[in-house]
Amino acid sequence: MRQRQPLPREGVYEFYWRFAYERQKAFERRVAGCEPPWTSDPIISEFKFCNVFRAADRVSQYLISEVCYHCEPCSTADRLFQIVAFRLFSKIDTWDTVREYLGRQPTLEDLSTDRFTKALAAALSRNGRIYTGAFILCANDSYGKPYKYLNHIELLRHMFLMDDLAFKIRECCTLEELYWTLHQYPLIGDFMAYQIAIDLNYSELVNFDEDDFTQPGPGALRGIKKCFVDAGGLQPSEIIMWMVDHQEEEFAKLGLEFSGLWGRRLHAIDCQGLFCETDKYCRVAAPQLESARKRIKAKFLPQSDAIAFFFPPKWGLNESISAQNAVQKPLDVSASVC
Repeated sequence: MRQRQPLPREGVYEFYWRFAYERQKAFERRVAGCEPPWTSDPIISEFKFCNVFRAADRVSQYLISEVCYHCEPCSTADRLFQIVAFRLFSKIDTWDTVREYLGRQPTLEDLSTDRFTKALAAALSRNGRIYTGAFILCANDSYGKPYKYLNHIELLRHMFLMDDLAFKIRECCTLEELYWTLHQYPLIGDFMAYQIAIDLNYSELVNFDEDDFTQPGPGALRGIKKCFVDAGGLQPSEIIMWMVDHQEEEFAKLGLEFSGLWGRRLHAIDCQGLFCETDKYCRVAAPQLESARKRIKAKFLPQSDAIAFFFPPKWGLNESISAQNAVQKPLDVSASVC
């Protein structure tokens, strides 16, 4: 039987594309050095939303430039460990403190001794919190330790010291295979396995097509339910891919000139995230829709420190940013690759 197309919810489905357009325009105006307000959309102005492109968010930018492509000498296994460990905490202050305590990036040798544990304890003592609030992590006592971070240390030891995860990662042939390789471990649920797989794929050590596989998180599932009356026989992951495949025509239908991220179109990880952000947006724009979440918790508070935008060199974006920067100075582009 021929699959049907998903049936959009009229008046709400359009929010997905309009939000993507307006949020990206606000991003572009801000990095170009324009004065606020960066958008006329009152919801985007008032509340905190992630960037349209995951790789442009502050934490992902830090991960790419300071973890995936840092210039310190280290082995392939060390760098893969660093990427996975950073995402488990997803907090810049935590990683900065770990690096300060050790005097460098953490290595597998640090993991095998107490040095990495002591560095995380120092981060906890200094900052109070060592985890982001962005992810809901799986149950924290799988390794029998009294604190969540100690269980995550044991998880990392299980992965990299006992199970040689670094070798397994390099042996993966697809993004989906990488996802399932990560998913087999305790404390690594559906969404976290996908996030780590995407992070590893930013590096030069892993290179898969981002549109080969996707895994919707809880927010994305809520967003899909709000945007569509009927899935048309498609699974949530297939709906995300449908959005990837039809983005140009959907923007055109609404008369929106979406230029992407310096020319880069939306990929599956971005369309997945946009469903999550659309779910949040609809809590104000379409409150009549049933949802487990009734309000947007975080207000928008601009941070004063500029981001030195740097993307995986294999994407070919950094040259475009540098060319733009030669004409318009405010955008700071990192030159962290050695």
